[in-house]
Parts: sequence; structure tokens; C-alpha cells
Amino acid sequence: MEYANNTALYIPLEQISNIMKYASSDVEGIKINEIGSTTWARTKAKVRKKVHDISEKLISIYAARLSAKGFEFPQDDEMQIAFESDFEYDLTIDQQKTVEAIKRDMESPRPMDRLVCGDVGYGKTEVAIRAAFKAVMDEKQVAYLVPTTVLAQQQYEEFKENFEWFGFIDNPHNIVKQCDYSV
Repeated sequence: MEYANNTALYIPLEQISNIMKYASSDVEGIKINEIGSTTWARTKAKVRKKVHDISEKLISIYAARLSAKGFEFPQDDEMQIAFESDFEYDLTIDQQKTVEAIKRDMESPRPMDRLVCGDVGYGKTEVAIRAAFKAVMDEKQVAYLVPTTVLAQQQYEEFKENFEWFGFIDNPHNIVKQCDYSV
């Protein structure tokens, strides 16, 4: 490894996996330390303090969330069951587990803090539609974000198709509206 002033540190071959390529868009601003200088130790100490500060902030945020009271949705009623039975496809085991976990969160008195992620085409929309319906049935608003205009149109159509049978499309006070904020 090359350091400042053309000094080098030789790494044994069996430790080569400990070396990682530096990845940054600011290649011009890289400072190379001298071997034996205190610069690297000071840099590590600054980063350690910053990580500690961020951790303390996160702990306080999550402690406040744990003590906060959220909205407690009721358990599924006949309308929710009818809505979910109207879907064209059965849920996969993973989708079913996710739906159940989301509903537990929604029915809990604590604020919900959940992110559902997965590869394209694995049924996240099916899960989201069920949760959105549960919220709408209790007169709550739902925000549903997608990364592209094409996906927004597809998701809008899917939400619309599922919700219109239950009277949520024609009523101007309900949420199924399309917004196009493409960049």
C-alpha cells in the first residue's frame, strides 16, 4: 500500500482480503497520510465520535417512538375479509406473513415503523393494497410512493381496480387519486 512521501507498506498475501478499494466521487480531494503520523488516529477518533452522536440521537428518537401513542386500527371486519378474498391470486407464504405482520403493527397502539422491500414482481403491491384498504376503511389517508411514472400509472390502475368495487373511487373525499410528479 502506498502512503505519503512514496512510502510503502507491504501486506502479506493472506491478509489481502482486509484491503478494500476506496470508492468516492471526490478522487481529487483524497489526502494520503504518512506512515506513523497521528492524522489517521485523529480521523478515526472524529468518525467514532460522530457515529456515537448519531447513535445517541437514534436511541432517543426510538425511545420517544416507543413511548408515543399511535392510532390503533380495529381487527379485520367482514368488509376487509371480502376485499381480500376478491383478489385474483392467492398470497404466497411470504406475502401472507408480511400482511399479518403489517396488520399486527396497524392494530397495535404503538406508531407503525415498517418498510416492505423486495425484488420486482414479488407482490409488494398486493400487500400494500390490503394495508391501504384497512386504513381507508377507518377513514385514514394513505400515501403510496413509487419511483417512476410508469410504475405510478400501473399501481394507480391496480389500486383503482381493487378499490372501485367498494365505492372509494367515485367519492371525492376518498384517496384513490393519481399524482404525476415525474422529474
